[in-house]
This record gives sequence, structure tokens and C-alpha cells, in this order.
Amino acid sequence: MATHLIVAEANGDKLLKATLSTITAAKAAGGDLHGIVLGQGNGAVATELANHVGKVHHAEHADLANWNAQAYAKVVADAAKSIGATHVWGAATAAGKDTFPRIAARLDAAMASDISDVVDEKTFKRPMWAGNVIGTVELASDTKVITVRGTEFAPDEGGAGGEVAAFGAEPGDLKMKFVSQEVVESERPQLADADAIVAGGRGVKGPEGFKDVVEPMADALGAAIGASRAVCDAGWVPNDWQVGQTGKVVAPDLYIALGISGAIQHVAGMKGSKTIVAINKDEEAPIFQVADYGLVEDLFKAGPELTGKIKEIKG
Repeated sequence: MATHLIVAEANGDKLLKATLSTITAAKAAGGDLHGIVLGQGNGAVATELANHVGKVHHAEHADLANWNAQAYAKVVADAAKSIGATHVWGAATAAGKDTFPRIAARLDAAMASDISDVVDEKTFKRPMWAGNVIGTVELASDTKVITVRGTEFAPDEGGAGGEVAAFGAEPGDLKMKFVSQEVVESERPQLADADAIVAGGRGVKGPEGFKDVVEPMADALGAAIGASRAVCDAGWVPNDWQVGQTGKVVAPDLYIALGISGAIQHVAGMKGSKTIVAINKDEEAPIFQVADYGLVEDLFKAGPELTGKIKEIKG
């Protein structure tokens, strides 16, 4: 029987939604589920994870207090070997993309990255060429390493009632060192967890357009804010707002695209959204090909009007 080890990621004391979706994907492959929580002083995360898997290995060490790909990869690989894991799973987040190739190398394992479907315990599907092709990948190694596109799997609902056990973490002699971390504080939802997203593109015409049109609409909806790559590269908004192939992949219930043309790399990151609304004055804009509702109009006129209607409806 397969033995799965799921590497947890958390925001403070709460598991990321992407980790819960990773658990759903692992369950689809069948077998026993283990989880591992790495860090320092994060027992609450281990307790939460135990509600989703049969056993949690809690690895605490000062060198794991902050995410360090080298340290995390060694400890995860050690844990996988100790339990005889046939599969090691993680979310295809920035941290996962940084760490999991190292885990695969340490385990001499084949890897499938950013999977969107589980066919069986050794076969997976993943998007390629900005999502225009879905490839089927078969992993032939004894140990298999997989990262999961969280937007393609519903978060696990829990109820496992598993146990938590300490794992003796030995990060080893580290050549990588944590220096600092800059966190953007916001009262708005995180992009990856938001039910609604309002995103702006070059048609917003500058930072002022975001403040005058995008942000008021997002606040009226209680939504997160996204942006196209061109906007982030121009420095109009923070890079962590970027949605797309080289940014964040999202699939909210509602995605409103304001002044976004619909470049293929952006569409690859949001086309899984349940409902897509596009406002663009260019009726030939590619974004209308994926939109459920499209409005050919000046966003500086239509945007504030829509925001006003949203406020009216919400009282």
C-alpha cells in the first residue's frame, strides 16, 4: 500500500488552503496519509494537520524557524526515508517550487510538478504551454515527488483524528542562511484564498487608476486585488499581486478583469475562475474569449458605476 507524506505550509498558526487541496489530491491516489510540519513553536499547525491525516511528524528546530529550502529539503527527505514514503506531496507555491526539486534529488525520485489531476498512484496530469496542453506524466521511480496546483482540487474537509509525534529534525550543515523577510500587510484577502478578485491591467493607466477604480471595487466586494505582469513590471503595484503563469494561479468564484487585454500568460493563471467578468474598451481583446460576461466600455466610466451598484446591493 502506498504511503504518502504531505509537507504542510501555514500562514501563522493556520494551514494554507493550498495544503488542504494537496491533501485532497494525495487521497485520490489511495494509501496511508502522513503529514510533516516543520518550524519552531508551531504546534497549533501540527494539531490542525492531524485532523486531515493519520499521523503528523512534527519537526521543530531553530534552523527551521524560517523557510530555508536546503534545510527543509533534508528534513523532509529524512522523514520520507524513515516512514518508507512512496509519495511526497506539497503545494505548488513559491516555497514548494523552491524546495521540492531538492527533495526529489535527495530521494533520487522522479517528480511531477504543478499537477492538476490524479489518474492513479503513479500517473498525473499537468498543464503545459501556459495551459494550452495537458500532459500525462507517469513516474517510474520507487519514490514519487509531486507538487499540486491547489486551484484544481477542493480543500480537504478533515475529520481524520490523527496523532502528532515529534520528529528529530537534523537540518545538517547549511550553506543557505535566512536573512530577512518582507511581508505585505493587508486587510484584504490573500489572492490564493480569496473568493473574489478584482484585477487591473495596463488599461488602468497607472497607480492612480488602481486607487480610483480597482481598489474601491475590491473593497466593496471584500475581494483581493490582482494585476497583470505588465502592471507589476511597471512598478504600479506590488509584485505579489501578479496573476498569471509567472505569478499566482487563482480560481476564485468571481474574477473581475479591468483593462486586462488577456495575454496568454495571464489567462493561464485565472481561467479556472468560476465566473469571469471583463471590462475593456477594446472589443477585440482576447480576455473576452474566456469571460463569462464581457462589457465593451471605458473602465473609468463602467468601473465606478459597477462599484456603486455593488454598494447599493450590499446595503
